[in-house]
Amino acid sequence: MEILGGCFCGAIRYRAEGAPTNSMICHCKTCRRVSGAPAVGWVTFPLEHFKFVRGEPDEFSSSPPVQRTFCRQCGTPLTYRRDSEPATLDVTTATLDDPNAFPPTHHSWLSHDISWLKFGDGLPTHQESAPS
Repeated sequence: MEILGGCFCGAIRYRAEGAPTNSMICHCKTCRRVSGAPAVGWVTFPLEHFKFVRGEPDEFSSSPPVQRTFCRQCGTPLTYRRDSEPATLDVTTATLDDPNAFPPTHHSWLSHDISWLKFGDGLPTHQESAPS
C-alpha cells in the first residue's frame, strides 16, 4: 500500500509504504502552538517505510527530545519524531492526500485540552499518552 501526501504549496511531497501503526488526535499544548489549531491528527509509520520524495522540509526541536518538520515555503507542519522512538515517525493526518483513509482511534493529552473543544466522537480519551 502506497500512501502519499505533502504540504499546502506542493514544495514538499512524501510517500509511506504499508499500513500505519497508529492514528490519533493530540490535544497537547505543543502540538496546538506549533500548528495553530486546537488539536492535531497524527498517523504513525515505521521510519524505514517513509521518505520525502520532493523537496526537503526544515526541522526544529519543539521540545527536547522532539524533532518536527515543516515546509519552509508555506509553513505546513509535516512530521514529528521523538528521540526515544527512533524507528517511527508521525505525520500530520491532514497532509495525507486521503486523510479519510486513516481515521483516529483515540484522543491523547486531554489534560492540555482547550475547554471549549468538544469532539463527541465516542473515541477513547487519555489524559496523557495512550498506553502502548
